[in-house]
Amino acid sequence: MSAPLVVGVPREVKTDENRVAITPDGVLEMHNHGVSVLVESGAGAGSSFTDDDYAAVGAEIVAAAADVWERSGLILKVKEPQDSELAHLRDGLVLFTYLHLAAYPGVADALLTSGTAGVAYETVQVPSGALPLLAPMSEVAGRMAPQIGAHFLEYRHGGRGVLLGGAPGVRAARVVVLGAGNVGWNAAWIAQGMEAEILLLDRNLDRLRWVDQIHKGRIMTLASNRGAVERAIADADLVIGAVLVPGGRAPTVVSEDLVRSMKSRSVIVDCAIDQGGCVEGIRETTHSDPVYERHGVVHYAVGNIPGAVPNTSTYALTNATMPYALEIATRGLRDAALAEPALALGVNTLSGAVTNQAVAEALGREHTPLDGLW
Repeated sequence: MSAPLVVGVPREVKTDENRVAITPDGVLEMHNHGVSVLVESGAGAGSSFTDDDYAAVGAEIVAAAADVWERSGLILKVKEPQDSELAHLRDGLVLFTYLHLAAYPGVADALLTSGTAGVAYETVQVPSGALPLLAPMSEVAGRMAPQIGAHFLEYRHGGRGVLLGGAPGVRAARVVVLGAGNVGWNAAWIAQGMEAEILLLDRNLDRLRWVDQIHKGRIMTLASNRGAVERAIADADLVIGAVLVPGGRAPTVVSEDLVRSMKSRSVIVDCAIDQGGCVEGIRETTHSDPVYERHGVVHYAVGNIPGAVPNTSTYALTNATMPYALEIATRGLRDAALAEPALALGVNTLSGAVTNQAVAEALGREHTPLDGLW
């Protein structure tokens, strides 16, 4: 059996991204399996982990990001590599992170040109169809979306001046959630707890039936079609976009004409923006500059919503990714993917080819089956 891969954890450099790809507990787990872990100095600071926390459980603290990338066989990250990191990509390197290549084709080009094996958290998929490494961040983003919407509905933040839960004798805000997956269901659940009026739309009637059984009518479920979406959005105070196509670009559900039909100073929170967004013409924003107004509607489109609560998010992410990361580190990508079909679906690029069919279709590139590249 070959020696374990050296695992490198660079500091995230995306704007306002304070998560880190591993907790000290995760490093300890790696260490106990004979895996060396390099952590860039300060990588955990935004998540309230110090260099000493990592060093105490066996990590080597490295001053320069370039050294972490150069010395590692497996790089663990949270977000897709940024422009300043693309030069570190190389043949033989395994990068395990959220990639969302349908929304970031330039990153795909860099992975293909360099020959880097790009393994995406968001396309690791178990036989049931569930996405175990996307789920924890979807849950966080969904639970945050109503909080964000409530904030920007305040008049001084550009909104209509509407309280999500209303008041005795005053109608509560109407919240429309598009998509009943992990993001949408969690968003609807929290908004319902804030006593808003909720409409949850999805094409999957079984999913809506499941939500209805749990919440017993406190969340109104609607089968999603063009007419239902148009009527719901026209009367909404807050629209939460939570539409997902695994590995692909999010479909446009809210047209520009629908945005124009919305109430003045209503709010859109598009949680699908890291897959291109489900609102026509929407552009990605940052935590530092999170909203803009278009057609009289406040648009929030931060691409890393869970980055606002990095301590919680880092624990949730590491809990999910650690078993897969440990398999890659100890067995190598090939053997780990052959043993675990869910992980094989996470491989988006290998040896200059696109190996995930949904990603290839979204990028308009040829799909190369993974089996022929090992």
